[in-house]
Amino acid sequence: MSETEIRRLHGLDTLRSAAIILVFMYHYRVFVSHEPTFGWASTVGWVGVDLFFVLSGYLIGNQIFAGIAAGRQLSIGSFYARRFLRTLPDYYVVLALYFLFPAVMGGKTPPPLWRFLTFTQNWGLVPGTAFSHAWSLCIEEQFYLLFPLLVLGMLRVGGPIRRAWVLLGLVIACAVVLRSLFWFQEGRDDFGGSYYTDVYYSSLCRFDEFLPGIAVAMLKNFHGALWQRLMRRGNIILTLGAVLVTAFLWLNFNYYDIEGYGYGFFMSAFGYSLQAVGFAVLVLAALSPSSLLYRLRIPGAAQLAAWSYAIYLSHKAIAVIVYKSLEKSGLPQALTLLIVVAACMLGGWLLYRLVETPFMRIRSRYFPGSFSGGASEPAVRLLAQAAR
Repeated sequence: MSETEIRRLHGLDTLRSAAIILVFMYHYRVFVSHEPTFGWASTVGWVGVDLFFVLSGYLIGNQIFAGIAAGRQLSIGSFYARRFLRTLPDYYVVLALYFLFPAVMGGKTPPPLWRFLTFTQNWGLVPGTAFSHAWSLCIEEQFYLLFPLLVLGMLRVGGPIRRAWVLLGLVIACAVVLRSLFWFQEGRDDFGGSYYTDVYYSSLCRFDEFLPGIAVAMLKNFHGALWQRLMRRGNIILTLGAVLVTAFLWLNFNYYDIEGYGYGFFMSAFGYSLQAVGFAVLVLAALSPSSLLYRLRIPGAAQLAAWSYAIYLSHKAIAVIVYKSLEKSGLPQALTLLIVVAACMLGGWLLYRLVETPFMRIRSRYFPGSFSGGASEPAVRLLAQAAR
């Protein structure tokens, strides 16, 4: 998600805006209109979550690796405080609304409250429960909790940087194998919604989508010469990323959930990882000053990117409420859609301004960084090894 204290990068803003737009188009079909209002994007818009995962992998990876590259000591307490102040206030407000006003927020029963508070709501999640889209936030919070500990562990163990690359590849391979096993065990059908429970919402089956973003951060901070060569080829990287993402969107549309057949094996087993790799290539292009994606400033993208987290949490309930209130008004569908979009934007902006922004100020005041001033010997050794 976005970091308000870093210099705005237009390319990353564009990608973050694209992610929330994709998610909205998918949710609008599934929970609101029940028809492909946005055509093919209504079907494949769920990949917006994959893009958010890749962006989070890069942003958190870069934050941690940049400090390590400077030889500084990561403060776990400060890191957690900064992440929680960034993500939890908005989350708790929306969560409270779902439990205090369940009828207004959709009328469905949410999982037990403790599942949300412990970020385990996605484990064994059954589709159709209230605030079900918090599953992705749970996986993100699990990532925020575990990733810095893993980094510190690897620094303590030591060894060449290639060990981190090997581990990254192994985790992706394990996710592919696990999804394959579920597919062969359960079959290609939705099997009563357990595909979502066992694969789509699963931390183990989706965790690998952070890793391509982490890989970009590793390239940037530990492979300087290669990074500089890549940065000079921004438009080539952008073209490659666009081709990869377009290809996998097409494959998702045609061979992921196949009508009359069920879930395809290749896209179920490999598709999540490969789609994330395509998005990571676009992230790489967004960071290259020589690429069009880096230089292009789309009006409104920075604002939408800043509000995207608040919009993600609140948009589903707002869209359902507003759509139902207008359903019998006789308004044209296009006008109804515009009103729903405006309401979701307003709701996200209010959450951002009234809740997220004040807590970000608190974060800036009391936890200005995730690193202490002291040098880290493991970090110094890692840099020496990476330079070999």
